[in-house]
Amino acid sequence: MNIMDFNVKKLAADAGTFLSRAVQFTEEKLGQAEKTELDAHLENLLSKAECTKIWTEKIMKQTEVLLQPNPNARIEEFVYEKLDRKAPSRINNPELLGQYMIDAGTEFGPGTAYGNALIKCGETQKRIGTADRELIQTSALNFLTPLRNFIEGDYKTIAKERKLLQNKRLDLDAAKTRLKKAKAAETRASQLNSARLEGDNVMIWAEEVTKSEQELRITQSEFDRQAEITRLLLEGISSTHAHHLRCLNDFVEAQMTYYAQCYQYMLDLQKQLGSFPSSYHSNNNQTSVAPVPSASSNVIGSSALTSTSSLVITSPSNLTDLKECSGSRRARVLYDYDAANSTELSLLADEVITVFSVVGMDSDWLMGERGNQKGRVPITYLELLN
Repeated sequence: MNIMDFNVKKLAADAGTFLSRAVQFTEEKLGQAEKTELDAHLENLLSKAECTKIWTEKIMKQTEVLLQPNPNARIEEFVYEKLDRKAPSRINNPELLGQYMIDAGTEFGPGTAYGNALIKCGETQKRIGTADRELIQTSALNFLTPLRNFIEGDYKTIAKERKLLQNKRLDLDAAKTRLKKAKAAETRASQLNSARLEGDNVMIWAEEVTKSEQELRITQSEFDRQAEITRLLLEGISSTHAHHLRCLNDFVEAQMTYYAQCYQYMLDLQKQLGSFPSSYHSNNNQTSVAPVPSASSNVIGSSALTSTSSLVITSPSNLTDLKECSGSRRARVLYDYDAANSTELSLLADEVITVFSVVGMDSDWLMGERGNQKGRVPITYLELLN
């Protein structure tokens, strides 16, 4: 029974404190009560902490989007993290593309130019996928985890103490208001001391003033102590910035490693693909240096392919000669080419076109002509005819 009485009294006291704070807060908003302002240093620290929290959340969320663009995958990883379980390993986009390319190249035939190129591209894409996976793991450990720990740990503690400081400030201002009202009532009662009743009132309000002054000293002490605790926590934000700076350097280093790997992979792939024209002449299984002209090429370029004519691989010296001469030459197309814009000419494998150089044109391009059609064509897609 005593425990129940204690709980009821505590509940009533808590309700009274909550009501007092609510009244004080409302009167402050309406301009009917004074508000104790925090010192400028503490206000600056609070502002810095809030700013740090907002931008840390934005940077963290956008980094997650950068590393994992798929929102469904991010949600799944978040759920597994909250369940303290490891998310199942899934193939990423570069790895999936690489596997498709390898399968397609195997289907088309590794001996064909296109099939071989697809396989080599697929292998490179899978390497990029592995590098991407390593970037995600390293960034999550060295960058995202410290940011998340701040949001879910340090800042929650700061927010809790800040809320407690706000309550102590409301208690202090409520005590100031009660003391002010008690003193005003005591003054009025002392002015009306002609009757015994008013004299009793003077004594009652004097006791109320004494009680309010004691309450004010207690609330002021609690407020000062809580302000000091909050200030010490907020001053740790500078250390948080220094820690996040180190994490940012780790993130940049991980990105640098990733992009350097991707660049090297693509550079190696470009070199491999650049050697194809000297090994393959078409998408057919033709690997001889002097292939027999097909029937379609005889129809398209019969004037150029005489009974004794042969095909010559376009070597750098041939291209240089062609660039320097002012006349036109006949050239056979090695691969299909889709024009990127109206200044270029689309090509079909095995067709024969007329090519010539133009002053000021990029060294990797020639001007191609087919009937009334004319446009730029890439040199690496051509081989000159004798």
